[in-house]
Amino acid sequence: MSAPWRVLCAALLLTPLACHAKEPATVAPSGLMQVPLQITTAAGQTHRFTVEIAATEAQQERGLMFRTSLAPDAGMIFPMRPPRFASFWMKNTLIPLDLLFIRANGQIARIAANARPFSLTPIDSGEPVAAVLELAGGRAAALGIREGDRVVLNP
Repeated sequence: MSAPWRVLCAALLLTPLACHAKEPATVAPSGLMQVPLQITTAAGQTHRFTVEIAATEAQQERGLMFRTSLAPDAGMIFPMRPPRFASFWMKNTLIPLDLLFIRANGQIARIAANARPFSLTPIDSGEPVAAVLELAGGRAAALGIREGDRVVLNP
């Protein structure tokens, strides 16, 4: 693992999500770092995504606001350091999203499916989480991703 990537992983506290740099991070058109992410279902199916990392408070506040589309194999991850209760809303978000709340051990704790664009209703994690993953609305159901499935960053 390269030293810069190791520092990034430590800084983001993504180690609990199995942050092993098999592929280097790249920069997305948004300017955010992006890395591969894999979700493995209880049935053993593996789904791969490329996710942008919203690492700073400002990046997390903006999230996927103002985006008009999100590719089916793309997403954004919000590291929570330290793990904590998380609450999101959809203000200025133009597209529906699935929010996957992830425990420190990489297990999906909760899925808020098809969050409604522009909604100001809080979407809560329900428990302390180490990260929140946003995918295109309906994608989790389409792929059979459920609570309890496993998330691995940069597999």
